[in-house]
Amino acid sequence: MACTKEEIERKRLAALQKIKNRTQSYQNKATPGTSTSQHSVYGPLKECSSNHSFHPYLKKENSVPVDTFVPVTKVVSGALSLVSEDRFEVNPSEFCSPLINIFNSIPSKNYDSKSKLWNFSTADYDELISKVAPLAPHIVLGPLPPYVLKILKDKSMNPNLVDLSPIEATLRNKLMPFQEEGVRFGISRRGRCMIADDMGLGKTFQALAIASFYKHNWPLLIVTTSSMRETWQSKIHELLPSVPMMNIVTLTTGKDAQLVADRQDESHYLKSHKAQCTIALVSIARQCSRAILLSGTPALSRPSELYTQLALIEPKLFSSYTEYGKRYCAGKQTNFGWDMSGQSNLAELQVILQKRFLIRRTKEQVLTTLEEKTRESILLDASLLEFTKEEQKGLSQMAEAFKKSKSSERHAALLSFFSESAKIKIPAICKYLRQLLKDFSGKFLVFAHHRNVIDAICSTLDEVGLHYICIVGSTPPSTRADLVDKFQHSESCRCGVLSITAACSGLTLTAADLVLFAELHWNPGILTQAESRAHRIGRKGGVCARYLLAHGTVDDHMWPLLQNKLSVLNNVGLSKDTFEDTTMKRQESKTNITQYLSPARNKNDYIPGTNIRKNFESVHTSGIQNDNFLDDEEGDELLANFDL
Repeated sequence: MACTKEEIERKRLAALQKIKNRTQSYQNKATPGTSTSQHSVYGPLKECSSNHSFHPYLKKENSVPVDTFVPVTKVVSGALSLVSEDRFEVNPSEFCSPLINIFNSIPSKNYDSKSKLWNFSTADYDELISKVAPLAPHIVLGPLPPYVLKILKDKSMNPNLVDLSPIEATLRNKLMPFQEEGVRFGISRRGRCMIADDMGLGKTFQALAIASFYKHNWPLLIVTTSSMRETWQSKIHELLPSVPMMNIVTLTTGKDAQLVADRQDESHYLKSHKAQCTIALVSIARQCSRAILLSGTPALSRPSELYTQLALIEPKLFSSYTEYGKRYCAGKQTNFGWDMSGQSNLAELQVILQKRFLIRRTKEQVLTTLEEKTRESILLDASLLEFTKEEQKGLSQMAEAFKKSKSSERHAALLSFFSESAKIKIPAICKYLRQLLKDFSGKFLVFAHHRNVIDAICSTLDEVGLHYICIVGSTPPSTRADLVDKFQHSESCRCGVLSITAACSGLTLTAADLVLFAELHWNPGILTQAESRAHRIGRKGGVCARYLLAHGTVDDHMWPLLQNKLSVLNNVGLSKDTFEDTTMKRQESKTNITQYLSPARNKNDYIPGTNIRKNFESVHTSGIQNDNFLDDEEGDELLANFDL
């Protein structure tokens, strides 16, 4: 395993000290009685000068306190990283007086008492580096990466000065003010950017407007899913009427082109830099003058998922995935290769994302007239969960296997746990739907993952005679548009039963007042995308997202895991969602559908099957939050066996 510059220097100095000690030992043996008091372990005696061009660890006898210095076998290292667009911080490995003296000499110095770190203006970066340089090799500060300095110094076009008149008038006149801002951003970035607005804010409009501005660079290639091909075709016909229909070519099979399209239509699904689709798109993007990526959730759970998208936009910025991963994913080498499942320097990553790559707005920021979305968690009645004592024991064993499994085995453990939990929850889910329909008269969506859960939900709706639509992975694209239209405009159609992976994006179902989740998904981005099928532009009234959870199942572990992942995305500025403020309710088997759990309930007043909040807290503090996040790339492949 390769050593860092600091580690090499530390080992070199340690070796020199050992040689010196051995030499001194031989001399003492050769001349018995010779005093060695003048041979300090700090090296030869030399006075420190005031201009910092001195050996930082040398001691002048009887003049400077010993604790001011560090033995020569040590190297004080440190890392620099951005904390904002105009400030950076230094994180030294240990306290060092000469380094502090330099910090105090920098005009923009600031000591943060909370982080206990010094930070400075980026305008003083060169001065700090030049003052620390003479202290090498005993003090070594890792500089800001070249690509960070390049982004900081980049003089991009001011978006406010962009003239939108070249955009076709039909489309230009339909843009909302915040959409115009997004278009100007994309043009100021020379047509290579990501529009990362929240779901339901019209990213399609903005992408087509940027494409229209650069029409002189056409032909235009739009990579999407089979289910979204017709949507894009109709939008081009509607918003860019100057483009003849005969000039819009739709590739329907793999024989039409060598490009293997990804199964999802948003760029965040290009998270694996080794995937066949990613390799094909990177090859094309390198040859294109412009590249516009669209995603409501650029990273579903971790910083590593951003790399491929950033490389599509700026192919030469990062030298390699390893360089990116070591900087922003706390990358470390293991016996199985590089582990990039962590997070590091998130404040800096947020700066370079916003300054160079993407623009992101949330619905709360730009749609002031859009009513609020609320979240609720329903604790399903334990008496309705269908499991024998043997099955309950089996679930407990699966939970233990999941918690104790190694990283490479965790996906298989979760897969079994997830599948078995689905079967256990079915009776309670169906009972809840029957209870709901007694008092709820609006339209609603029900998301689930496993086929048996979706079949059970459909059977329940058939039994009560409710008119509904169902969209799963096998639903033909041409049929989807008709089903969506039926749900949106037919008063008799009250429910949409949807696959959480096949229908979480690309659909507008704003007629729904309620979004139910019969099952969870371990990617919070998938869940928030699904919520946004209803909570988006065109929605009148609030929307409630309601999660059906069952104690003793995989839900106990996935719920805190989701919050952990959202926290990472929040730190990078890619999400402002949180499940922490979700209202906790419980299902009643005989009386009311739900009731609020009293916040004043005594901790000892435990009701079996309902105290899921306490269980989640115990899981959260038992160490799961410190484990590596699930590897979604491998996990998604495993779950594909159950996909619809």
